[in-house]
Amino acid sequence: MKRHILVVGSLNMDLVVQAPRHPQPGETILGGPFATIPGGKGANQSVAAARLGAQVVMIGRTGDDHFGEELRQRLAADHIEINHIAVTPEAATGIALIAVDATGQNSIIVALGANALLQPEDIQAAEALFRTAAVLLVQLETPVATVTEALRLARRYRVPTLLNPAPAQPLGREILGMVDYLLPNEHEVRLLSGGKESPAEAARQLRAQGVGSVIVTLGAAGALVVDQEGATTIAPFRVEAVDTTAAGDAFAGAFAVALYEGMSPREAAIWGAAAGAITVTRAGAQPALPRRAEVEALVAQGTPK
Repeated sequence: MKRHILVVGSLNMDLVVQAPRHPQPGETILGGPFATIPGGKGANQSVAAARLGAQVVMIGRTGDDHFGEELRQRLAADHIEINHIAVTPEAATGIALIAVDATGQNSIIVALGANALLQPEDIQAAEALFRTAAVLLVQLETPVATVTEALRLARRYRVPTLLNPAPAQPLGREILGMVDYLLPNEHEVRLLSGGKESPAEAARQLRAQGVGSVIVTLGAAGALVVDQEGATTIAPFRVEAVDTTAAGDAFAGAFAVALYEGMSPREAAIWGAAAGAITVTRAGAQPALPRRAEVEALVAQGTPK
């Protein structure tokens, strides 16, 4: 029986500082409150999916340090299976330096740490998880070779694959051809398509390279679904943003859960947009991710006409 969402990805401790604006190169400015908050795209997406009611298993790596222990404990508290999150003494747990300005926009620098040591062999050792997975969700904060191996095993066991291609980097046809659902933002879809200005044109080009469906997240403008049925715009839910950290992760986790429950890509994108909208109204990464009742209520409310 296909029973869980399988996430292969990163775990980071986010070091977050509030600031009135982002500094210019060479400039020092005074910031506001500082916090350490559990994050990492893989961990965030795992939590997003688990809080919406899915059974989630995560494959990843942390360092043998306080940050790693806290990250694993936080995932377990959200009922995520962590038996396949390895602890390695060779590197520190990944961290992200995040500055959030007065409008809620963020800039992020990630030090991958132990995430960079997640190897294809780690994926092969967990092959049994792929046999019973309903969905595979991956990102690019772990080595591309590791992501490729996860996609390959998912293909072997006919598991639908979701790739959130962040941080943005060029990808070849080998990877793109194994992706059923690609979830980029505007910047990422432009880079992957070689510079196409229109998100719809970029998405169509990526489909021509083997991607099944492309769902472009557009921030305050909503989302765009491009698949075999054409292009459909998903209207945004109007909210006042406090912090955009993890909005894309909320979208990806909710999209995965919706597919897991049998929804269409367009229905899944609405769920993703709702989860992302709720997330930006609160500070931090994992603490801001919504519960199922919140997403259901916002979806039922609908988007402004």
